[in-house]
Amino acid sequence: MWLAFLPGAVLAEAAEDIRDIRGPKALPGPWVLPAALAAAIVIALCGYLVWSRRHRGIRRRPLTLSEQTLQRLDDARPLMRPETARAFGIAASELIRDYIEKRFNVIATQRTTEEFLQALLQSSNEALARHRLLLGEFLHQCDFVKFAGDSLAVTAMESLFQSARRFVLETSEAPVA
Repeated sequence: MWLAFLPGAVLAEAAEDIRDIRGPKALPGPWVLPAALAAAIVIALCGYLVWSRRHRGIRRRPLTLSEQTLQRLDDARPLMRPETARAFGIAASELIRDYIEKRFNVIATQRTTEEFLQALLQSSNEALARHRLLLGEFLHQCDFVKFAGDSLAVTAMESLFQSARRFVLETSEAPVA
């Protein structure tokens, strides 16, 4: 009754304010989450396929024996400290002997330094024979460190490292950067 005294605009506003109860709102079904996950997987798979096709042609060439040896030699560089001089001498000697065996098809790891150098004099391998003095000095220094327990100064180890590196570079089968 008191509504009769209200102006028309207020009456219309009050009538609009009172709305009937609506039905429940529909929530997404149980299929929405699995569908979203499936879509994400499909998108990720498509992205991977595109990426792999672009990178398929970019294959790294395998490292040459010289490059592998230089890399292993660089990996032994942290041993170039006075307290690990023996370990460095052993590692450097083994690396070079292994390289000689693989590169020149000569037995180097099963022989003493003297036996190896004597066999080198009798060998017909001219590329290896040219480096006999460098190899002899290098291997004798490594033996001195390995067997006499002598501790080398860092400068002496650096000299050993550089002579090993120079030997590998001078006898490499292909140009090495």
